[in-house]
Amino acid sequence: MRAGQRADGQNVAMGASPKSRDGISPAGAPWTTTLEARVAQAQPNLSASRKRLIREILDHPEDTYFLSSRALAKHYDVNTATIVRTVQALGYERFADFTADLRSHFVTHITPYAVMKSTAREKRSIADHINHSLEMDERNLHALHSSLDVARVTELARRVHRAHRIVVIGIDFAASLSHMLAYALVSIGLDAEAPVGSAGNLQQKIFLLGPKDLLIAISFGRCLQDTVDAVLVAHKNGVPTFGITDSDKTPIARFCDSFWITSIANPSFHGSYVAPLAAMNALLIACAQIKPQQSLAVLRRKEQEFRSRWYSPRTPAEEQAGNGQRKKG
Repeated sequence: MRAGQRADGQNVAMGASPKSRDGISPAGAPWTTTLEARVAQAQPNLSASRKRLIREILDHPEDTYFLSSRALAKHYDVNTATIVRTVQALGYERFADFTADLRSHFVTHITPYAVMKSTAREKRSIADHINHSLEMDERNLHALHSSLDVARVTELARRVHRAHRIVVIGIDFAASLSHMLAYALVSIGLDAEAPVGSAGNLQQKIFLLGPKDLLIAISFGRCLQDTVDAVLVAHKNGVPTFGITDSDKTPIARFCDSFWITSIANPSFHGSYVAPLAAMNALLIACAQIKPQQSLAVLRRKEQEFRSRWYSPRTPAEEQAGNGQRKKG
C-alpha cells in the first residue's frame, strides 16, 4: 500500500485532460499518463504517420499492451523497424520500457469489458485462468504487506476517531467495500454510514457534512463519476477527504486530501478487492485498538442485545413442536 497526499494544496478543476488537434494530451495536463506526457513532448518532432500510429496505440491499449514489437508491427500492418523507431522517437531506449508505460496507460483506461476482452484472447484453460487470478491476488497482498506504513494506518485511525461523522462512498463493485467499512466502524461505536440509492441521495448526504467530519471515497482506475463528484463537493465545503484507489494518477488520488494505493490488478473482469479489503482490515484493527475499552463496550452491548441472531440447534421438544406447527399449516 502506498500512501499519498496532494502536494499542490490547490483546487483542481474536474474534467478530462485537454487534447490537441491530434488528440494527444499536452505535457503537464492534469490527467496525462507517463506515456501521454512523452508523446506530447515529442509531438512537434513526429511525422503525421507516426502521430496516427501512436494515436491508435493510445486509444486501444487493451489490444496492444501485451504485444511484442514484431506482433505490434503486424497488428498495425507496418514493419518492425517502424515500431522501434517510433518508440525511440518518444525517448524510450528499450521497447520493454515503452510497453511498461503502455501497460500503466491501459490500467488508467481500464473497464470490465476491456479486461474481459484482453483475457479472452489469451490461450489459457479455465484452470489456468483460475490459478492466474489467485497468483495475482497473492502478488497484490504481498505488495500491500511490503509497503504497508503502520504509522500512516495509525494516523488515519486517529483521524477517523476524531471525526464527528464518517461517510464512506463506494459504488458498483466498490459498494461492498464501503458497506463493510461503514458497518464495522459502527460496530465499534463510530458514527459511520455508506449511503445507498440515487446520486441525489448521495449528494444530500455529502451536503450535511462539515469540517469536523470525514469523507472516505473508494474507487479505482478511471473512477466513477458519482464518487468523484462526492469528493469534489466535500472538498468545496471544507470536508476532509481520504481515498482508497489503485494509482496516484486516478481522480480519487488527485482530488482527495490524502489517499492509499492498493492494487486491484487481476484477470477477472471486475478486478480483485483482496488488497483493498486487507488494507481496510488494517485500518479497522487500528481503530479498534486506539480506544479498546470503547470498542469492547459497544461490542459487548451488541452481543447481549443480539444473542438470538446466532444459530443454535433445536432441542428434540422444539423440533417436535415445529413439526406439529407445519402439519397444522
